[in-house]
Formats: sequence, structure tokens, C-alpha cells
Amino acid sequence: MLVAIKYLYAPVFWFGFIGIAILAVDWYRLSLWTLIPFALVAIATNFALEKVAPYDITWNINHGDRLRDVAHAIANESLTAVGLVALPFIAAFIPTFGIWPQHWPLIVQILFAIVFADMGITLAHYASHKIDWLWRLHAVHHSVKRMYGFNGLMKHPIHQTVESIAGIAPLLLLGASQTVVALVAFAVTIQLSLQHSNVDMRLGALRHVFAFAPLHRFHHMRYGASGDVNFGLFFTLWDKLLGTDYWAKDYRMSTLDLGIGSQPEFPSGYIKQLTAPFKSAPKITSSKPTTPAGLLR
Repeated sequence: MLVAIKYLYAPVFWFGFIGIAILAVDWYRLSLWTLIPFALVAIATNFALEKVAPYDITWNINHGDRLRDVAHAIANESLTAVGLVALPFIAAFIPTFGIWPQHWPLIVQILFAIVFADMGITLAHYASHKIDWLWRLHAVHHSVKRMYGFNGLMKHPIHQTVESIAGIAPLLLLGASQTVVALVAFAVTIQLSLQHSNVDMRLGALRHVFAFAPLHRFHHMRYGASGDVNFGLFFTLWDKLLGTDYWAKDYRMSTLDLGIGSQPEFPSGYIKQLTAPFKSAPKITSSKPTTPAGLLR
């Protein structure tokens, strides 16, 4: 049973929740607000499976970060909800090319939209490791010392806004509907949960397509530029094109591998993390941690 969970969890979770959301909105004409309880159920499901089949059992233990991570999750998901409410007003002021394939089945539109959004978000993420002011905002996300379900929602709200604009703007410019944008936002929540999950997933050939947790954990390496890999949110395609696709089959990540190696004292409190990007640059340690041999590219 445990083996089945490890191999089936990622694809069943991804296709299951996104598929149910599309079905509810398209076939049963349920309100887009139905996506909120669906997202909560998905997050709860991930937490439950992290207990059943953990990658690292110590990552399930509160490291004094749970309340902070809950605060980040509530703030950022609320920000997403506000953005969806404001979407019709925002769209009214954005010129569109009007070439979105509205006649396609909704499920095909969503898959098409996810690919476009993934490209924008991935490029914004890549830029966040190259541009100083973006990195200051993004560093909040990289300060984590364990990988579990809430990590995907642990972001500075300004950085989340930057990534959201990068992912949603192309869809709006092409003329995608509010329904498509809302379902893509839901899919992002599902993917963030899977990317940072502590479930011991076994991907097999899927690792060549989907940017799930086993790949994304390497992105959180604390060894400087060694962690500049696996930027993709949904798919590995963009990393393959950027030359940043990375996989160390036999290396098992641990808490010792996570965080920001040059800033081991990065603020851990919620308010301090919100204000950290606007303060003078933190002192960089004189000796950066050495990348373990098993992680050398």
C-alpha cells in the first residue's frame, strides 16, 4: 500500500484535484468560489499523506515555524482571492489581442493556459535569482529549513504578486476568460503543494515532465549557485531550455541542505520576513557552505 501511495500520489493528486475543479465549474456550473474549499481539501490531503509516507519524518515536526507559515498561507491565499475578485476590473483596463481559443473545451483551455502561465512564472522565478531586488523578496521563500506542504505558500506577498502578474498577464492579453484564470490560479495552489510536499513521491518517467517535489527540493539547496536549478513551477520543459534542469538520483536531501547558506541568520519571524527586503543587505558570511560531492553538477 505504501509503495502504491509513493508512486501514484503525485499524478493522482494533480490530475484528480484539477480535474474535479474543472468538472465542477464546467459541467456542474458551480461558482468559482467553490475552488476555495477544494483547495483547502487538497492542502489537508497533502498534510495527511505527509504523515503516512514522509520523505523526511523530521520535516513533519514543528520547527517553531508553523504559525509563521500559516500566516504566510492565509495572507497569500487571501491576496489571490482579492485578485480574482478584482480581475474583471483589471481586465477592463488591459487591451487584449482577443485570440484566446474560447471555442475549445474548457479542459483543453486550462492545459493550454497552464503552459503559458508556467512560462511566465518560471521566467519571473529565474529572474528572481539574478536581479538583486527580486532576490531580496524571493529570499523569504528560500529561508525554509524543512520542506512540507505550507512551503509553497510561504512567500513575500510582493513577490507572489510579481509571479502572479508574470503568469496571468499573458493570459489576459490573449483574452482568456475569468473562469480560465481562476482555474489556473487553483492549479497553481495544487502544484505549489505538490512541489514542496514532504510525501516520499516516486516519479519514474514523470520526472522528465512534471516539476514535483523530488526535483524541486534541489532548488532549495543552500549552496549558493548550486541551487540555481529546477525553476519551473509546473513542468521541466523551461528548465531544459534554460539549461537548469537537474537531478541527483542517489542524493537524499535533509535539513542540513536547506536554507540560504550565505545568510544563515535570515529572519524567521513573519513580520521580520515582510520587512527584511527593505532593510540594508544582511551581512554575508565569509565562508559559504561547500556543496556536497553528491550534489555537484
